[in-house]
Amino acid sequence: MSNEIMTADIELKVYGAVYGTRHALPYLKKSDSGVIINTTTPGGKAPAAGTQPTALSRAAGISLTKTWSKEFAEFNIRVNTICIGLIKSGQHRASWTRLHEDNPDYSLDDHWQKLSQVVPLGRVGEADEAGDVICFLASPKASYVTGTSVNIDGGMSPVV
Repeated sequence: MSNEIMTADIELKVYGAVYGTRHALPYLKKSDSGVIINTTTPGGKAPAAGTQPTALSRAAGISLTKTWSKEFAEFNIRVNTICIGLIKSGQHRASWTRLHEDNPDYSLDDHWQKLSQVVPLGRVGEADEAGDVICFLASPKASYVTGTSVNIDGGMSPVV
């Protein structure tokens, strides 16, 4: 892994969360409440071989969540992380497109089926399933939930 790749990943994923939070924090403090929801992956908790620098930047995102949940609690600001696993996304569709160019018989349904073989629930998740968890965490129903990370991965992660 080159320094350039590692730097780009950390700048995007870690600094992105830091800068976004810095800009939102004054407004959240004025409102006397608020919610920050970071997005990471289960690989930030239990990295597999060959997953750097993403595992490093995602672990940093989880760490930011935990520390910020304590630092911002006095302002009634909750901070949580969602750890997204295999979700039908543009990233996975782009992967399919490259494979489909080499093998025109390889359909998108074939791609989802192949990916789902490693998911205990036996399917790739939908974006709205992640959105539902985000909506819950942002809602008053989660008013006592802060400093946690929620896996949205169909059971793939070896840790909770």
